[in-house]
Amino acid sequence: MAGHAPPFGDFIQPFQVERLGVRGRLARLGPGLAAAIGPHGYPSPVPALLAETAALAATLASTLKFDGIFTLQVQGDGPVGMLMADVTSKGGFRAYARVDRERLAGAGGNGGADAGRLLGKGYLAFTVDQGPDTDRYQGITELQGTTLAESAEAYFRQSEQLETAIVTAASAPAGGRPRAALIMVQRLPSPGAAAAADDDAAADDWRRAAALMASVTAGELLDPALAPEALLYRLYHEDGVRVYRTKPLVHACRCSRDKVMVTLASFQDHDIRDMADDGRVTVTCEFCKATYAFDVDELTGRRHGGAGLERRRATP
Repeated sequence: MAGHAPPFGDFIQPFQVERLGVRGRLARLGPGLAAAIGPHGYPSPVPALLAETAALAATLASTLKFDGIFTLQVQGDGPVGMLMADVTSKGGFRAYARVDRERLAGAGGNGGADAGRLLGKGYLAFTVDQGPDTDRYQGITELQGTTLAESAEAYFRQSEQLETAIVTAASAPAGGRPRAALIMVQRLPSPGAAAAADDDAAADDWRRAAALMASVTAGELLDPALAPEALLYRLYHEDGVRVYRTKPLVHACRCSRDKVMVTLASFQDHDIRDMADDGRVTVTCEFCKATYAFDVDELTGRRHGGAGLERRRATP
């Protein structure tokens, strides 16, 4: 079934090129990125890199069947120490970066969004969490090359034995609206005997599919006037591209006052009092920057489980 996504919203457009034996995803993120990135005031080029991270997380999540949360975490020893984006099975996404601004400025922080330069040595990890009564699925690979796409391709090739090609683009002008787009194709497995008989032909088809995808430009990926169906047709019309129903995405942080209360109430009374300033504890969500304030009396003496948000002292 054909998709009906707007030219630039927040969505995943699945597609398949049967003659070439590939399936794919086209992701575009726009309005949701403004909500995810805007409140943080990240220095350039971090917004563009985080936008690509969110697009990659949403794309990878869309290839899995799960009921819970898919998390993409990138950890490095460079000036951008962490990139994180997660996506729920209902399509809610959020993202944040941890940045050493002084190191970034010293490293020439106004350069391009080169993941290798900004992140340094580290790893990229995927996690699927379907709740406390299920086992977590996790995949991990070392950071490779100059883009996150290269690291993700290496993971699929080495750990999943799945040929994958990814192209990303992002724009995050100062004071403007961030946009990110990603196109990914993966080689479909061939059944036993057919795979052996047609291996050379299938390899040629894969090379063609990947080369056609690689011909896409950042301008095309980010062009709000170019509908996703038109872009995919431009790339694969000679091979019979088929598009399916789009999967909408929306920026959605999962923090709440109740969750923060549970987290804080799990601490000992003396720890809570140590966190407080003027009798109040203030907590800021790392993802959306929402701030929650509590009187110490609300928290002391209660014992509940909880975890997940950054805690910090309130300013007077």
